[in-house]
Amino acid sequence: MTDRKVYLEYLYKTAGPVLEAPCLRDVKIEQKADRSKCTWMEAVGRLICGIAPWLESASADEQEETQKQRYRMLCRNLITRQFDPDSKDYIHFTKDEPQFLVDLAFLAEGMLRAPHELIDLLDPDILKSITDVMIRSRAIRPYESNWLLFSAMVEALIFKLTGSYEKEPVQYAFDRLESWYKGDGVYGDGPELAWDYYNSYVIYPMLMELHDIFPELSDKKQKDRLLLRAKRYAAIQEKMIAPDGTFIVTGRSIAYRCGAFHHLANMALREELPQELSYGAVRCALGEVIQRTLWPASFREDGFLAIGVCGSQPSLGEPYISTGSLYLCLTAFLPLGLSPDAPFWTEADQDWTQRRLWKGQDMARDISYHE
Repeated sequence: MTDRKVYLEYLYKTAGPVLEAPCLRDVKIEQKADRSKCTWMEAVGRLICGIAPWLESASADEQEETQKQRYRMLCRNLITRQFDPDSKDYIHFTKDEPQFLVDLAFLAEGMLRAPHELIDLLDPDILKSITDVMIRSRAIRPYESNWLLFSAMVEALIFKLTGSYEKEPVQYAFDRLESWYKGDGVYGDGPELAWDYYNSYVIYPMLMELHDIFPELSDKKQKDRLLLRAKRYAAIQEKMIAPDGTFIVTGRSIAYRCGAFHHLANMALREELPQELSYGAVRCALGEVIQRTLWPASFREDGFLAIGVCGSQPSLGEPYISTGSLYLCLTAFLPLGLSPDAPFWTEADQDWTQRRLWKGQDMARDISYHE
């Protein structure tokens, strides 16, 4: 049985040590290269990106609501410490460290997913500091890859905070991603296709949210086409989950663990799953992936995540991976932002595609998507 309580149990276990650390800079960093300048900004942005919809939502369960209220305050405190010059956890932003653009974009995405809790209730001086850093990050030139969406997402938060933005980075990201579309629901991460999970980690979630925020930069036909592509890729993602909750380990950044299913989780949150997928089956599939990738061996003795996909597997980490990077896994928890009465939570447990297929059940054949 994979119910809401299972998701919450793993959310608390994963996010808790980061949120409750008195000072993140005193925590040991697992890294291959020196990532000390940015690793904790990575942790904060990615953690908030994943749990923000839950923070913004109301809970019917009193115990859950009590914990949520506590996490709301801890998240605001964590953001404050990153942008308060008097805090030991202050980020010390510099345009010479490109990684800051990535981290600020995930933070922006998270804050925009919880505008009341993580914008309206923040101290005005901290919001000013965030705005200043976001504007200064324009000096970082993104790579011709999914990084274009980071610059665009920063503009989205600047727009929310100030009422104005620079159109060019957003329009450029839209145009380039469109030129990189390969077919059957898959975008290239740049001109070429790479067999990794960046369509899910970054491309679809940010692209869809940016089109929502800047509707004037695309017409209805473009948005409709994006949704059809997104539904196809969500169907593909669901089929990637094996009967036992494992999935193919391929491509870079696999240490983001269950964050490989950011897109599927986001489509469930948006209640825009393709018609052939049931919410009960997706809940069970995502829940199984969460449990497989966040089992006890995946955590260090101090409660922080270890590098790996299923335990401590440091060789799976690229040089840019460090302790803070790993918290993109929390994007798999996005459906917690849905009401407990939503179909995602109320539909009965169901087997997902691969579990049904490998039990010998007769199933409709898969059909590729063409435009």
